[in-house]
Amino acid sequence: MAKRSLASRHLPPDSIENHGVVGDLNTVALIDMNGSVDFMCWPRFESPSLFASLLDAGRGGAFELTPELDNIRRRQMYLPDTNVLLSRFLSATGVAEISDFMTMTQGRQQLIRRVKAIRNPIRFRMRCAPAFDYGRSKHTLHAEEHSLVFTPAAKALPAMRLWSTVPLKIASATATAVFKLKADQSAAFILEEATASESGLSADYVSSAFKSTLDYWRGWVGLSHYRGRWRDSVNRSALALKLLTSRDHGSIIAAATFGLPETSGGKRNWDYRYTWLRDAAFTTYAFLRLGYTNEAAAFMRWLSARASNSGGKGELHVMYDMQGNYNLPEVELRHFRGYRGSRPVRIGNAASSQLQLDIYGAIMDAVYLSDKYGEQLPWKGWNGICRVINWVLKNWQRADQGIWETRGGRQHFLHSRLMCWVALDRAIRLARKRSLPAPLVRWSKGRDAMYNSIHKDFWNEKLGSFVQSKGSTAIDASCLLMPLVRFISPTDSRWLSTLKAVGDTLMDDSLVHRYSNSTGFDGLQGAEGTFNMCSFWYVECVARSGDLKRARFYFEKMLSYANHLGLFAEETGSSGEQLGNFPQAFTHLSLISAAYYLDRALSATG
Repeated sequence: MAKRSLASRHLPPDSIENHGVVGDLNTVALIDMNGSVDFMCWPRFESPSLFASLLDAGRGGAFELTPELDNIRRRQMYLPDTNVLLSRFLSATGVAEISDFMTMTQGRQQLIRRVKAIRNPIRFRMRCAPAFDYGRSKHTLHAEEHSLVFTPAAKALPAMRLWSTVPLKIASATATAVFKLKADQSAAFILEEATASESGLSADYVSSAFKSTLDYWRGWVGLSHYRGRWRDSVNRSALALKLLTSRDHGSIIAAATFGLPETSGGKRNWDYRYTWLRDAAFTTYAFLRLGYTNEAAAFMRWLSARASNSGGKGELHVMYDMQGNYNLPEVELRHFRGYRGSRPVRIGNAASSQLQLDIYGAIMDAVYLSDKYGEQLPWKGWNGICRVINWVLKNWQRADQGIWETRGGRQHFLHSRLMCWVALDRAIRLARKRSLPAPLVRWSKGRDAMYNSIHKDFWNEKLGSFVQSKGSTAIDASCLLMPLVRFISPTDSRWLSTLKAVGDTLMDDSLVHRYSNSTGFDGLQGAEGTFNMCSFWYVECVARSGDLKRARFYFEKMLSYANHLGLFAEETGSSGEQLGNFPQAFTHLSLISAAYYLDRALSATG
């Protein structure tokens, strides 16, 4: 296994990569190596933020817990095969650690923080300063028995209760505590909603919750079928994807955060706390490869409801919230300074109203595989799929904004045409396999027309490559899906020359840019980093072409760009820093896919 990147130890503590993530399948919290909760929305992924100091240290809110030690060396790890985070503080004057987790029992949603003095008596400080509604709502704070209650001025927001095993004080609507622990002593804090049926913090409750949370995650990881090389990285990626999955609805969000930039100080800052049909469908594929059929089935049921509610036309929306709502207006939070001055900070996403034809191929690939390896599609679901496929058949020749959600006008993108082909191809395969009623002759003619169009309209003979859009000369890394979705042989001469063009044009060491924006075609200002998903796609394409040694070399180099916990954001910057929202489903699902194929291919060759 590749050695973890040490870059995060030398970057400022507020760096994106200097965070671990805990969650309960409803929301997540990002916790830095100093012991501060720097980001958490409550009670759901897409709910307003409670803590967002990662985006504004002054206005965002934070939950800080730290020991007073000299010359601290900090370490952070997950307890093996879990999403329980352990932050360790090492010093000649003492050793301390914090255990952070969210309880997995349904009915009571809690963030639990347990701090312990390991060696020598240690003095600790705690500061809990929530900033309700993205820092837009003030709140009051009052004491109750063994707890403090934060009550926001906005009535629609839930009040929050902070339990503690040490005395708490109030300072300007902020909860504080200063306390000293002897060696082997611990203290605990629990943050949850303040409801009428509260029960106190018993002496054994935190220990019991800690053990049950460990058991939940280890039991879940134990269901994985993957036993190959890079098991730690694959399991960590699976755990990250599970954190982005809604227990109540089965929907899967693209990333846990909003506003984290694609380049520091830049304007490419988006809200990814929603279910993109494309991202979720690809995640379902990753789950199925590892044997997690329950997660795939839950998403298929959620997706089936969206398809059934699409009306007679069969058109779907690009993204939805966890519950399935698609009205996600984009709003700028002008009072937030942004991550290292990266403004504007946005919530909601205007791409929700775009036309992105490729989503239908991603959906149908997931439907086909889920039907094959998991639950079979029901009658109502197939009827919804037929409406969707008929819509694709009527609209596949339209220009759209494509997978990269460009804001520079619609174009005829190769990737969109490719995934429309996938949509028809998988629908035809499924209908034949299951003997389902469908207009197969009409669908087959449409699929063949798409195939011919790709080879005619998107092949540039002079470049010896498939190109980004009809009539262009630009190379786009989204073409890397062509052999992965079985449109073209991975050893076809046209494909091998295209793969070479991607490497020559878009690759930097083992890192791959998704495209070159020298012409400004995407309609956005500023630069961005390399796109981690494309880097893992490239690995898998090289492996499928037969060059396993080179693929393994690139793959293991890519693993070294993970943070100290094995987590990835969306992009990697020029100095190896993590960029974009975090953790990112796209990156982790493509890591799993590349690891799965490469491991199997290496084992087959001995």
